[in-house]
Amino acid sequence: PIAYWASESELNVFVKNSKLEKFATSSNGVQTGNNDTYVRNWSEVSYKKFKTKWIPYNKGGRFRRWYGNFDFVVNWQNNGQEIKKEKNSCTRGEEFYFSEGITWSDVTSGNLSCRYLPKGFIFDASGPSAFFTDSKNTKVGVALLNTSFANYWSKILNPTLHFQSGDFRKLALSEKFINDRVISCASACIRLSEIDWNTYETSWDFTENPLIQLHAETPSQTLSETYQAWWDSNQATIAEMKRLEEENNRLFIEAYGLQDELTPEVPLEEITLTVNPKYRYGGKASDDELAQRFQADTMAELISYAVGCMFGRYSLDRKGLVYAHAGNVGFADLVNEGAYQTFPADDDGIVPLTDQEWFVDDVTNRVQEFVKTVWGEAQLYDNLAFIAESLGLYAIKPKNNESALDTIRRYLSTKFYKDHLQTYKKRPIYWLFSSGKQKAFECLVYLHRYNAGTLSRMRTEYVIKLMGKYQTFAEQLQNQIESADTTTQANKLKKELTALQKKQAELSTFDEQLKQFADEQIALDLDDGVKANYGKFGDLLVDVKSIVGKAKG
Repeated sequence: PIAYWASESELNVFVKNSKLEKFATSSNGVQTGNNDTYVRNWSEVSYKKFKTKWIPYNKGGRFRRWYGNFDFVVNWQNNGQEIKKEKNSCTRGEEFYFSEGITWSDVTSGNLSCRYLPKGFIFDASGPSAFFTDSKNTKVGVALLNTSFANYWSKILNPTLHFQSGDFRKLALSEKFINDRVISCASACIRLSEIDWNTYETSWDFTENPLIQLHAETPSQTLSETYQAWWDSNQATIAEMKRLEEENNRLFIEAYGLQDELTPEVPLEEITLTVNPKYRYGGKASDDELAQRFQADTMAELISYAVGCMFGRYSLDRKGLVYAHAGNVGFADLVNEGAYQTFPADDDGIVPLTDQEWFVDDVTNRVQEFVKTVWGEAQLYDNLAFIAESLGLYAIKPKNNESALDTIRRYLSTKFYKDHLQTYKKRPIYWLFSSGKQKAFECLVYLHRYNAGTLSRMRTEYVIKLMGKYQTFAEQLQNQIESADTTTQANKLKKELTALQKKQAELSTFDEQLKQFADEQIALDLDDGVKANYGKFGDLLVDVKSIVGKAKG
């Protein structure tokens, strides 16, 4: 490459050193010809088919260094037989599939970011990958591409918003940069990034919520104290990653003799750990605002984990995914094995989500039970208050004179599902059934436990029973109106009755629709993906258009 603004020392890097193509082969991998058919978010499919039919699929992703962006799987059954028959498909670099390597995102709107690619992956053009002849150089390759020098030269080699496999081959690698110090530094960066990636439930190697893990180490702590320990731990992790990345830059600068041209400093917002608010949220928010948002999100993530435990996806008795199969098959066996003793999973995979308490086992009460189970009863009030206060920092607006449990209920009723859709990139695993605008009845159903009898049970155990409760309450209100002492009191009760009657009408319509779909006994094939399956229930589910991509019905 020739660039008139480059110094002689920088140009000499390319003159005096070998190009990367001497050490590694880069490839753009698979082009399926139809991603809607062959590619899924890993959490959509049955985990029993993970790494058999559905293989980890590297597709680039957002700016993140060292490790991660592992979200997708591809149908590679029978060695990709279906894909290979697909029109406009191609399978480049097949000899490197499932091999250890390095990968980066093809689109680099900001900075170049390279990640370690473990064995077991297939990759595509959005996540070009490279494979070293000598595997010990793999981590050297990650280290090189994550230096400030590689980022700078990537923009010279390709001034567009792309960094492709051909551009990779042109970068220079000095033999001096291949040493144990570089490998050790890169290994430490990869390990920190891997731990960070697996801290969140969107990773297939997620084991448990970090607050649960920290509390187990110090059981006497309140939730507030556990959170503070988590925050402090993260700050230490961010500082250590910054130190390591700057050390990596220093090792490179020394090896290439560029002390006068480059500095090793890495801005805090480029420390690509999810626990780093400056990277995670970006923008111009103050440190206090970032900290508040992180605290709110951490409590929302704890609630999401609690919901996962309610459904049996996770368990306080076992680490990692416990049930993520299909059709509820095998779930009873797990219950009998004692997989959910500490915090029992819901027996039918249906959890009511209501803005008022109509069911003792609704999601709000079960969140309270979860917090009590983990942190104990003595501090329950303070712990619920901390969750409510934290949610009010960003997730929802605080309300005066609202109890902690009511704040949590309001978050669950108005914001939880929006957060879930964002977390799972519009491929939800907990589905929100809703009667409509009045929210007369709403419930969550766990995709992996849904079966042909789910809607019938929803109707008989929840909707019909709620209709009876509404009728009883309406009669009580009518009696109170008739015996009211003042016109003001009577008018207030009438307003409440009118609102209830709207809910009754909505629930009656919902029940009719629910009965129709329940009679059909709809079965789901998880291989088809959430997008195809979510559209099978008409108006019963919320946000159909945004998930399926077309109007309801």
